[in-house]
Amino acid sequence: MPPLSETDFLALAGAALDQLESAIESAADAADADVEINRTGNVMELEFEDGSMIIVNSQAPMQELWVAAKAGGFHFRHDGAKWVDTRSGTELYAALSGYLSQQAGATLTLK
Repeated sequence: MPPLSETDFLALAGAALDQLESAIESAADAADADVEINRTGNVMELEFEDGSMIIVNSQAPMQELWVAAKAGGFHFRHDGAKWVDTRSGTELYAALSGYLSQQAGATLTLK
């Protein structure tokens, strides 16, 4: 996929973060898990009951969404249809479901 303009990337990343925020709220409610979501612009911080955090933010120069979790740091690039891990090829929602479940101590499945 050719690089997007910065404006197009920021719109795409912002929409992805909006959708993620809703999906995380729904998954946390369904699992009765305590996940506090704080969002400032293109940075989303997820805080768990044990004090651990997951941070999801957009990196416009790289045209990626970056995720920092206990499991490590991950970069996701949009392939024209979905966000995929640049190393493993795992789709963002599938990957985040695993990271969220690990840190929440409950199964959270993003849809």
